[in-house]
Amino acid sequence: MAEPAPVARPRRRHWVLLVSLFLLVILPSALWGAYLWTRATDQFSSTVGFSVRREEGMPSMDMFGGIFGGSSSGTASDTDILYEFIRSPDLVQRTDAALDIRTMFSRPWPRDFVFTFDPEGTIEDLTEYWRRQVRIYYDDSAGIITVKVSAFTPEDAKAIADTIFTESEKVVNGLSDQARLDATRQAEAELEKARSVLTEARQAMTAFRVRTRIVDPTIDLGAQMTVMTSLQGQLAESQVALDQLRQNARPGDQRIKQAELRVESLEKQIEQERDKFGGDTPEGENYAQLMGEYERLKVDLEFAEGAHQSARVAYESALATAQRQTRYLAAHITPTVAQRSLEPSRPWLLALGAGLAFVLWSILILVYYSVRDRR
Repeated sequence: MAEPAPVARPRRRHWVLLVSLFLLVILPSALWGAYLWTRATDQFSSTVGFSVRREEGMPSMDMFGGIFGGSSSGTASDTDILYEFIRSPDLVQRTDAALDIRTMFSRPWPRDFVFTFDPEGTIEDLTEYWRRQVRIYYDDSAGIITVKVSAFTPEDAKAIADTIFTESEKVVNGLSDQARLDATRQAEAELEKARSVLTEARQAMTAFRVRTRIVDPTIDLGAQMTVMTSLQGQLAESQVALDQLRQNARPGDQRIKQAELRVESLEKQIEQERDKFGGDTPEGENYAQLMGEYERLKVDLEFAEGAHQSARVAYESALATAQRQTRYLAAHITPTVAQRSLEPSRPWLLALGAGLAFVLWSILILVYYSVRDRR
């Protein structure tokens, strides 16, 4: 018959396990719990939720990210920009300048050194602490951003949430202004170029009229043609009258000489008028050259006026389109003053701390036995 097993007695290693459990798990958990309930400062939360909407000349049914199934990539990108802005040191500096958040976040310091901010910290430290206190929930599919702000007084939390919304609104307005500027910049440049060309064409036409003292060579040419026609008619009449005198009057008759002088005078006048069309004028130019130059300047002026009109229409159209494409920030959750503290969640933090301590202790024990068994 087998002998009964001896009574189990605790050995040295068992006492070591118990002592290590107490030192590494129970005692730190107790100290952590004592800190949470005696030194940790209550925090109050305020929430603001908003989305960026766009007006395009009609009621906007399209939020960033496509609430109703579709949106442009540009709006989604703008919302991403806004998300990064809320987490950026830029907003931290703006909020600090407006509210002095260093003081807000360090009021319980140094009594509560775990959950408060060290007032001697740098802007990088303040930004890191900001990201702990300002939690952002971004619904990419709906384009909705919800910001939950925690501070040590309800008024501070609400003030920070209001500032976040105000500064975000400024960013959205800036993006909208930049979009309008980009939309009209090219059209404005084309309009300015067309205006410059039109001005040069008008100045060239004015210089031509001042130099030639002719407003419109076509009108002046018509007048010259009328003179030519009249002179040629008078010449024909004078030649007929001269022929009649030569047939009826005696040679040497004074009337024949006067008629010949008249014909000669008319022929000289006609020749002078013809010289204006093909010969050089006192200014060194003739009507053919003037007409060619005038026609070129007129075509340039008409082209410049047409280009300027088209550029002006394009600019006004771009400006109207840009005015319709307006972004604005729409808040669906406005910040409120909290009535009771919900943070820190002491039972949850105590359980989390105890659990981490127990896991660490278990790992150390496993490592210890693993090393001992290998010997």
